[in-house]
Amino acid sequence: VLGAERIGLTDHFFELGGHSLLAMQVISRVRQLLEREVALRTLFEQPQLQGFVLALQAAEGDMAPPMVAIGRDQPLALSFAQERQWFLWQLDPHSAAYHIPSILRLSGQLDQQALQGSFYALVARHESLRTRINQQDERVVQVIRAAEPVLITRVDALEATLQQQVEAEIARPFDLQQGPLLRVTLMRLAQDLHVLVLVQHHIVSDGWSMQVVVDELVQLYGAYRQGEVAQLPALALQYADYAHWQRQWMDAGERERQLTYWRELLGGEQPVLE
Repeated sequence: VLGAERIGLTDHFFELGGHSLLAMQVISRVRQLLEREVALRTLFEQPQLQGFVLALQAAEGDMAPPMVAIGRDQPLALSFAQERQWFLWQLDPHSAAYHIPSILRLSGQLDQQALQGSFYALVARHESLRTRINQQDERVVQVIRAAEPVLITRVDALEATLQQQVEAEIARPFDLQQGPLLRVTLMRLAQDLHVLVLVQHHIVSDGWSMQVVVDELVQLYGAYRQGEVAQLPALALQYADYAHWQRQWMDAGERERQLTYWRELLGGEQPVLE
């Protein structure tokens, strides 16, 4: 995960460049490859390899249920994180607090057709990028739309006012029900200089996901320029599969186990916050 050539038993995960997102990758791989259920906090408490290994040996061997792809001919539940985002958006639909931007400066001749095709392939590949959130009676579900061309808003810009234009684009509100939840703006500074502004809502993306979007966009664009097809690995699972798995796991007793932990840790009656 860290990409280091050698790691010793006393080396420190975070001193070698580890951070919370990479820590989650470690935990995920431990679950998949070693079939050990270990909490994320374990790596924070035991950041040296030797201590982490000893903690793994003492970890529970029970696994969460396997994550599998589910049919799309059924209502698709939100994950708990998405449910929180939906609640917060309803409180303040004009807030930009949960907008995730990525700004790329593009130097050189820009192939507009290749850029358009790259975004279409990206949206076709990732269901999250064409997801909307709908309320059906008392239930909130995610609705995955068919892939369609991405609207790229093209505007002229000046270096002197570029920052203000970018900030205004990032702050523009999303409609989680109508979508789209990926917004693309191409700002032209000169014939051979552009700024590409990508903004997603946190309900379908996060910092890690945005990096995946940028990396794959670069690969797709490069392939289009060469008249080739980008060799991206097929996706066995999408986010809707994860959301279903998470709720299935919680309903099978994990929710009660976790709530019991906190009730015991926090003790009896708690003061009411003003």
